[in-house]
Amino acid sequence: MSIHEECGVFGVFSPYTLDISSVVYYGLYALQHRGQESCGIVVNDDGVFTSHKDLGLVGEVFSRNILASLPSGQMAVGHVRYGTTGGTNRNNCQPIEVNHQKGKMAIAHNGNLSNAVKLRNELEMSGAIFHTTSDTETIAYIVTKERLTCGSIEEAVSRAMDVLDGAYSIVLMSPQKLICARDPYGFRPLCYGKTADGMYVAASESTALKAVGAEVIRDVLPGEILVFDRNGVVSRTEHCGKKSKKLCSFEYIYFARPDSVIDGIPVHAARFRAGEILAKHHPIEADVVIGVPDSGLDAALGYSKASGIPYAIGLIKNKYIGRTFISPGQSSRLDQVKIKLSAIEENVRGKRVVLVDDSIVRGTTSGRIVKLLRDAGAEEIYLRISSPPFLHPCYYGTDIDSEEHLIACRHSVSEIADIIGANALGYLPTEELKAMIGNGGYCSACFDGCYPTPIPSDTRKDRFEQKLSSKNKRK
Repeated sequence: MSIHEECGVFGVFSPYTLDISSVVYYGLYALQHRGQESCGIVVNDDGVFTSHKDLGLVGEVFSRNILASLPSGQMAVGHVRYGTTGGTNRNNCQPIEVNHQKGKMAIAHNGNLSNAVKLRNELEMSGAIFHTTSDTETIAYIVTKERLTCGSIEEAVSRAMDVLDGAYSIVLMSPQKLICARDPYGFRPLCYGKTADGMYVAASESTALKAVGAEVIRDVLPGEILVFDRNGVVSRTEHCGKKSKKLCSFEYIYFARPDSVIDGIPVHAARFRAGEILAKHHPIEADVVIGVPDSGLDAALGYSKASGIPYAIGLIKNKYIGRTFISPGQSSRLDQVKIKLSAIEENVRGKRVVLVDDSIVRGTTSGRIVKLLRDAGAEEIYLRISSPPFLHPCYYGTDIDSEEHLIACRHSVSEIADIIGANALGYLPTEELKAMIGNGGYCSACFDGCYPTPIPSDTRKDRFEQKLSSKNKRK
């Protein structure tokens, strides 16, 4: 079983024609950490859609020749993907394109619908034929269905939001408009900005706006729909304020880049506070504090400051290896850990080390990192984790769907320390998440089991593939 994160979305609306695919390309590069499975760009040149999508990293999928083959245009949407539902195949690459009676549409989605199975079954019973196994196609079908009976694409999106449950941050493009929408809970981040020459840009994280020279205007509100066209930007708020805000707390712990600001909270600052909190709750006498690159580094700095223990670089990351937390397959994860990190022996040999990391899922990766430091001569290793223990599945975009695979569900803290080879282990207390993030508007269901929405009956990651397989066998 593999654990994936969600995706990254990016959209551009320009009042003039330009090499817009290059803008999206650089935006997706800044969001590459959110998805390394596949990526895609759809360009809109005066209502004519041209696209390229494939499996692989942004730099692999979009060579110089591919980018040159995409036309100039006034609008474009892009996507980087790690699937929480749907398999790893080219059919599931986004953005998804739709041709319908009232025109064309391209949609990119970040998140996971908690009522996806129910909606998909209803659509199939009404005659819909699905070509992918992702939630995004379900959203596209519902928006298209509503578009056939209402006056505008933004009204269709609003009506679709009446029936969608769970997490979705959407960037959608019609022939004339670019639309952004964030679910009423605000599970997943979405923001927008503007360049000096009048180009509007929307993205999952603020760092992607800065990468293309746009100034951040603000985050999209939970439940808000933004419509960009030649008249400017219009905000629709009929879905705002209906739910309590529940931004995924793991965005601050792990997913987002540290230079991003999400809903007004700098990610680096949140991680730094996590380290300070860890030092308060789990003090220890040690010689050096080191962090696991990349998301453990900020928390390690916070731990060092609060504890007074010197900080040092103890682990070097091979920058050309993807994030093991979101690698497809356990065997792949094991192989990558072997080449992803190396220890700086002079900083750990003979020392008592505080090792700070962002999370423990199965314990496999943590055990190998601890062994790496042992082999480098570390005398004692005290592992500190800047998140609470994973105890429950996630239904909103983080592919944690089976408690039997979560080490904290089967073992005590001291047992986990023994299993991974650490002298001691300390987690961030769940009740300290509010202090870490800086406000109470977050979801912590994977830690405490308090789900904001009804729990789906079928939570298997591969539920749609198994359904398709069963249908094929009956044939």
